[in-house]
Amino acid sequence: MKNYIFLFILFLYSFYFSSTIKAQKYFGGDASMLPTYEKQGNIYYTEKGKAMPFLDMVKESGWNTIRVRLFVEPQYAPQAHQDEGVIQDLAYIIPFCQQIQDKGMDIMLDFHYSDTWADPGKQFIPKSWLKASKDALADSVYNYTKRSLITLKNNGITPKFIQVGNEITFGMLWPAGKVNPLENDNWDYLTQYIRSGSKACREICPQSKIIIHTEHAQQLKTTLSYYNHLKEYGVDYDIIGLSYYPMWHGSIPHLRRVLNALSDQYPDKKIMITETAFYYSHQKDQWAKSANQYGQYYSITPKGQAKFTRKLITMLNKQHNVIGVFWWFPEENESKYPVLKGWINRGLFDNNNGKALPAFYEFIKYKKNLP
Repeated sequence: MKNYIFLFILFLYSFYFSSTIKAQKYFGGDASMLPTYEKQGNIYYTEKGKAMPFLDMVKESGWNTIRVRLFVEPQYAPQAHQDEGVIQDLAYIIPFCQQIQDKGMDIMLDFHYSDTWADPGKQFIPKSWLKASKDALADSVYNYTKRSLITLKNNGITPKFIQVGNEITFGMLWPAGKVNPLENDNWDYLTQYIRSGSKACREICPQSKIIIHTEHAQQLKTTLSYYNHLKEYGVDYDIIGLSYYPMWHGSIPHLRRVLNALSDQYPDKKIMITETAFYYSHQKDQWAKSANQYGQYYSITPKGQAKFTRKLITMLNKQHNVIGVFWWFPEENESKYPVLKGWINRGLFDNNNGKALPAFYEFIKYKKNLP
């Protein structure tokens, strides 16, 4: 009888433990420029002025995952893009990923499949792949993904999550893999490229979760159509990843409707906000045309950034199918030694003094377990 009781207790414990693990959520940021900021000697401070290494501060605050981007050969990127932070090749990210893992945090690896920024306005084929045919590009994706992951594993690095492409609503490797989500042309090529990347991920990192990352959340019809095409073509992935910036993708209530629709239509897929951010300033901002550009929802101030963050996190904490949120470029810190030609001012530290902004403390209110 005692043995039965012991086994029953063990079963309950195992069930509870496995359920807790499955319910875990992930949050952090794309801090791909951190090694450069640290090398330059920039220092991060809490809001009260205590100096702390960035990874120590975010780990202590509950972050559990760092997103790291990877370009094919960033030395071929335009100089203007390199000045904006296009510098991450394997040699750059290996020691950084080792540092992240040594802190006990997970890694989200973001394959750009380009020598430079891959985003809604550009998805350039890497220079070394330019002579490949449309069909052969699938082999390029597969071989490059496989080779990169093997190199990482040989250095003791296994990503928890892998993005096969960055912001690929309109495809990747343009013009070969360019698509319109609302039309049916060219999906055989795009999905062939995605499947090639996913295949390499499954072979080399079978325990890693694959993310397909899109950036058109402002248009629900477009977003649903995109993932419908992936289903039609049998693309293998685990997580729907969305970019969400209020200045481009609409209000938080609109995002909630998008998340609900995706959860209803794809209950087998988890969802992450793989990129989010909002301005706290336009100081030395090379893109802003006016002092309050993009301020239609929240003021371009530290308080406005904090208000956005508070409302976003409050909404996401109520979403049962959303398992993660990541701030883009939280580590920007131009306070001591400049790194960028122009400031972006969407990070979580003040460019003037390196102190954590109020939004940093709103962001860490993201709950670690599902509601």
